[in-house]
Amino acid sequence: MLWVGKIFGILVVIALTNLDIFQIYWKMGPFPSVMAFLGLFLCFLVVNIIPNLKKQNFSRLGAMLGGGTLMEICVISFTLDLIIGIYSLAVLFPKIAVSPPVWGIILHILLRLLLLGILALNGIIRMYALSVQLGIKWRILFLFFWWVPIFNLVLLSKMCKIIRNEYDFETEKQEQNRIRCINETCKTRYPIVLVHGVFFRDRKYFNYWGRIPAELKRNGAVVFYGEQQSAAATADAAAELKENILKIIHTTGCEKVNIIAHSKGGLESRYAVSRLGLAPWVASLTTINTPHQGCAFVDWLLEKVPTCVCNWIAGRYDAALKHMGDTDPDFYAAVCDLTSHQSESFNQDTPDVPEVYYQSVGSKMKGWYSAPFPQNISYLFLHRFEKENDGLVGVHSMKWGSRFQMVSAPGRRGISHGDMIDLNRQNIRGFDVREFYVGLVQDLKKQGF
Repeated sequence: MLWVGKIFGILVVIALTNLDIFQIYWKMGPFPSVMAFLGLFLCFLVVNIIPNLKKQNFSRLGAMLGGGTLMEICVISFTLDLIIGIYSLAVLFPKIAVSPPVWGIILHILLRLLLLGILALNGIIRMYALSVQLGIKWRILFLFFWWVPIFNLVLLSKMCKIIRNEYDFETEKQEQNRIRCINETCKTRYPIVLVHGVFFRDRKYFNYWGRIPAELKRNGAVVFYGEQQSAAATADAAAELKENILKIIHTTGCEKVNIIAHSKGGLESRYAVSRLGLAPWVASLTTINTPHQGCAFVDWLLEKVPTCVCNWIAGRYDAALKHMGDTDPDFYAAVCDLTSHQSESFNQDTPDVPEVYYQSVGSKMKGWYSAPFPQNISYLFLHRFEKENDGLVGVHSMKWGSRFQMVSAPGRRGISHGDMIDLNRQNIRGFDVREFYVGLVQDLKKQGF
């Protein structure tokens, strides 16, 4: 029914912006003209508020889609207005022997630009504020080039397409979740603890895991977070992690937890389970893109970069991380724990605990174009050492436990280190990261965890 709203909006805008021309042609008196203007202006307000005839008009998705519709109405109306204006001046007015004053033409143009400007501003604000998939690139391009003829139409067409795809994708997922919510697909026996990687923290308003936790909760999961420091030696972060998980156990009364850990968080989780005695309270440990065998490029960096430079960089990072909430950050120790030598020693000293189910997940980029900056740069650098990598970790290093699962997307896209935690909140064709985690937790449920 989108086309009904568009046609109605276009007719209203055309009638309102050309009311003075219709008034001259039909010789309308003052009273009919005023009533027509008020009626059309009321309809114009309705179009700005409810551009589409859909139930979700006042939801995020509905309002976002309405922004795209308003921009389409604006472009089509502007084109038709231009044709009507030229026809009126060149054909209609000479035919009916009318010569409009210059000030009347100027007033007509200003009123037209004002009304179309309101539509455009309303539409672009909706799109910019409510779309997740629009991304920084398209926002910036349109912001700088909206005034360039033809190119602005190409940009706008692309943005409207992204908006429509996002709307279709998300509404389909909402319907799917409504069905699954009844079955509590992700309601596991033990709650889920999501453990973040290095240089990040668990924050309320910018979740490390993107849209994943909300998706799991909608499908019945009980979700907690590791809440360890962002940069610390593996042993120190593991101690914090153990303390926080024991608090979850004590608060909820659950017997155990299922840990899903990303990147270095997987090493910290293994350390807490195997060497700090957390095993009795852990049912399963799933590591996501974790460098179990270390990161080859970290070895190279620490070998090539002078120690004084490393210490200077570490000092700057530690100071910044303290401002972000870390009580005792140790950037250098966190990086050193990712070397291949340290990882070899770590694996020997940190054996798997038989009563805990271990599994791992990995992904890889198929080229530098598989991820935005800075992972496209890190991929090219890491490619010298690890032909198959996710932009930070080599594929061979991700494998651990009784089961390893490699995820991928069709075509040339690939899945990056950040994609696995929904870092950019991007819908990737052929790989729905939220759906992947739903399946992951559903599998834990089937295994009795």
